[in-house]
Amino acid sequence: MDKILRINMGPEGAPSMKEEGPGDYAGMGGRGMTSAIIAREVPPLCHPLSAENKLVIAPGLLSGTTAAMSGRLSVGCKSPLTGGIKESNAGGQAAQVLARLGYAAIVLEGKPKDDATYKIVINKDGVKIETDDSLKLLGNYALVDKMKAAYGDKMTCLSIGPAGERKMAAASIAVTDMEQRPTRHCGRGGVGAVMGSKGVKAIVLDDTGCSMRAPKDPDKFKEANKKWVAGLRKHPVTGEGLPAYGTNVLTNVLSEAGGYPTNNFSRGSFEGASKISGETQAELENARGGEGSATHGCHRGCIIRCSGTFYDKNGNFLTKQPEYETVWAHGGNCGIDDLDAIAYIDRLDDDFGLDTIEMGATVGVAMEAGLAKFGDAEAATNLVKEVGEGTPLGRILGSGAAVTGKVFGVERVPVVKGQAMPAYDPRAVQGIGVTYATSTMGADHTAGYAVATNILKVGGDVDPLKPEGQIELSRNLQIATAAVDATGMCLFIAFAVLDQPETFQALIDMLNAFYGLELTADDVTELGKSILKNEREFNAAAGFTQEHDRLPRFFQTEKLPPHDITFGVTDQELDTMFNW
Repeated sequence: MDKILRINMGPEGAPSMKEEGPGDYAGMGGRGMTSAIIAREVPPLCHPLSAENKLVIAPGLLSGTTAAMSGRLSVGCKSPLTGGIKESNAGGQAAQVLARLGYAAIVLEGKPKDDATYKIVINKDGVKIETDDSLKLLGNYALVDKMKAAYGDKMTCLSIGPAGERKMAAASIAVTDMEQRPTRHCGRGGVGAVMGSKGVKAIVLDDTGCSMRAPKDPDKFKEANKKWVAGLRKHPVTGEGLPAYGTNVLTNVLSEAGGYPTNNFSRGSFEGASKISGETQAELENARGGEGSATHGCHRGCIIRCSGTFYDKNGNFLTKQPEYETVWAHGGNCGIDDLDAIAYIDRLDDDFGLDTIEMGATVGVAMEAGLAKFGDAEAATNLVKEVGEGTPLGRILGSGAAVTGKVFGVERVPVVKGQAMPAYDPRAVQGIGVTYATSTMGADHTAGYAVATNILKVGGDVDPLKPEGQIELSRNLQIATAAVDATGMCLFIAFAVLDQPETFQALIDMLNAFYGLELTADDVTELGKSILKNEREFNAAAGFTQEHDRLPRFFQTEKLPPHDITFGVTDQELDTMFNW
């Protein structure tokens, strides 16, 4: 993994490309790589859809190895949704394949002067960039079918749907899973729109003939990986809860805790939660059967297997098992308690190439505006179809919750830095509220998952209803998360790492054995800090100030039932977040 592939889509006649060594980016991976390149090479004040922006695609430091859980992919750019730096993360096969092909990053630069649609094909023999206008405005499922027919059943695909081609700010980049389905998405921040602005519809990867990446010390690496796997399997969250019920196991938990945003963040519990919970979902999937129904890994090397496969009432594949965030976004947030309806909307989002969190929040805001009634699944489905069709209303909705709120005059719009909040209300889970407010990424639960400690009591116990201790909790988690995102590891490893020091040490031992290093826990902390420093410096140069590190005012003025509390962390406390 010693090459960076740069593809310039802007030259007259045809795109150009060059391969180079990592240079100043040596030793970087995942979010560390994407954020470093964006921070150093993209003008912070550029338009996100201009030729000056870049799209960086990077596997993690351990991707392409035998390390369990190492298949996460990072995509970075200046975000058309937030106007700041963005790293968006996905599972699927791409990170493993790209790393085995020897690439530490792909960098898409420039902007085509025509409206041609391009595909990029990369295998052990080299790189081809071709125009293919037959792909224009295809949904991701039809697109992947064409790529499979052309390039075989060993290929992996990154692609955008019509939302990305139309450069909508809620557009995602799809990544195929082990079954070559476009079910895993770099969803947040509008990265699909940036790929669309480069004229690239699909990137096809095939590592046939490539070997697994080899560690410097194979024996030590193998032993560390063995301890790593044992630690993940013995933790109750990663070894039991997530494999059995998927991420949607959190629906009942958060609703009972009063932190489940319902009907556009107007309540903290949902009366229909039990109908769409992970337990109910697993029961339904097991009853319907089908390969990989209730437990499934999104990439080779996944041992947590928190995903699944959702088949419709007739036994036909519909979508991957909808994640907790998706079930909330198109479920409780919109007052909908029908799993089949939610799964169908999830399928539409994946096909159109849309972030399910942003779209669910947007539909909730649209319902608040009176475009549909809370609980009306058919109306919600039709709103998402408007986005896929690119109608005038669809273009508004596809721009995200913040724009939709402005257009329709809605006050309760749950966004930070222009990005919609995920499935935890910051009034009842105050640690995640701190993360939402201060993250470099806009409202993003994965940037510092304080829910683990606030609600699940992993890594300690900080009262979710009180402001005390939330700054320190979020700060430590944001630093750790940035480091984890650089490794290519799935974020769910954090449950075991936070509770089991020996499992954290096994991760460090794997990195040391693979690269011949002598990293300590302090070095991992410094890695996380350095990534956040790059991101914060970019955002500051792009015009962000402390005043952008705030939640919408209604979280401080509207009490959230059932606890009837507001967000209690002060602005002055938020401003101390990065005083390390």
